[in-house]
Amino acid sequence: MTISTADRRLRVLHIEDSELDHQLIMAQLRRAGLNLELHRVDTLAEVRQALDEPWDAVISDYNLPGFSGLLVLDMLKESKRLLPFVLVSGEIGEDTAVAAMRTGASDYLLKKDLARLAPALLHAIEACESERARIEADRELLKSKQRLHELAGHLQTSVEMERAAIAREIHDDVGGSLTALKFDLAWINRHAQDPAVLQRVQSALETVTSAIEASQRIMHNLRPAILEQGLVAAVQWMAARFERRTGIVTTMRTSHDQMQLPAGVPLVAYRTAQEALTNVSKHAQATRVHIELSVDSGVLTLELSDNGVGIAAGALAKARSFGIRGLHERAATVGGWVDLSSNSKGTSLILSVPLMADAMDQLGGDEGAAVAHDPSAWGGA
Repeated sequence: MTISTADRRLRVLHIEDSELDHQLIMAQLRRAGLNLELHRVDTLAEVRQALDEPWDAVISDYNLPGFSGLLVLDMLKESKRLLPFVLVSGEIGEDTAVAAMRTGASDYLLKKDLARLAPALLHAIEACESERARIEADRELLKSKQRLHELAGHLQTSVEMERAAIAREIHDDVGGSLTALKFDLAWINRHAQDPAVLQRVQSALETVTSAIEASQRIMHNLRPAILEQGLVAAVQWMAARFERRTGIVTTMRTSHDQMQLPAGVPLVAYRTAQEALTNVSKHAQATRVHIELSVDSGVLTLELSDNGVGIAAGALAKARSFGIRGLHERAATVGGWVDLSSNSKGTSLILSVPLMADAMDQLGGDEGAAVAHDPSAWGGA
């Protein structure tokens, strides 16, 4: 961006104890075509007062009565104002110049080389304005990300509420009707005499029983009532059910038998495990899955690893990898994150969720003692 001297008047603070040098610098800048107001101060009290005003840049001498230009630079830095600072001195050592640049000076030059002052000043102002624009863009990007996280959280909550409503409807309407139908078929089976009727009734009973089991499975997927027994029990149940359904050997290990977790965390962990196991059954071609669930140092960790073929290179970066993005957004709703790694020997997914400090005090079971569980032993899963 080029600063237009015709359209803009620059306000520059000049910290200088020599009126002659001040006039020389003003003449040099105006000769270069700059339209500016150059205000001179030469005491520390005046500097402090002047720094509260709006300026486009600061030009400062190095040697001043009772203080130095570096002190002014420190004051500017402490005020957290992003303002171009050009150090101009009759004599300045290389070490001092390097120290000034490290502290945050935009540029430095000698008074005998004032021809370079105007370009240096313009460049410093342009760089400063670019930095301000970048900071503002970063701030807006952060706000946008925060709004997206809030939206994702709202959508997740809405989805779970809709799932629960659908599950209730299935239970009250479909489940109730199927159960009543099963009772009617059972009555017909007890009272019918015709073998053909009995055969058809028995077939209908099997179909209704299968439909009832399917509705129960759908209701559980929509609204995992098993979570009322705790996250550990729910994940163990899921692992056992997954092993029976797919034939993939699934083991689980947990650091605690019971975990009292903040609201929302158990459902996020459960859905993450559910999504991961679904992906394993669809894509991994695995024969073994291991689940690790633990709380350590105030962080809940859920890790699922398999011995499958891994994820193809570049698949994670696909624009339509919504399943993986969904895992990240779901974790973010409770302040957590997901790490995913994969190679030809398998895939590992880790969910980490920092917990409130008092969550550790509420943990049940033996602290520090790892308890291994075999989900295949859960006959009721």
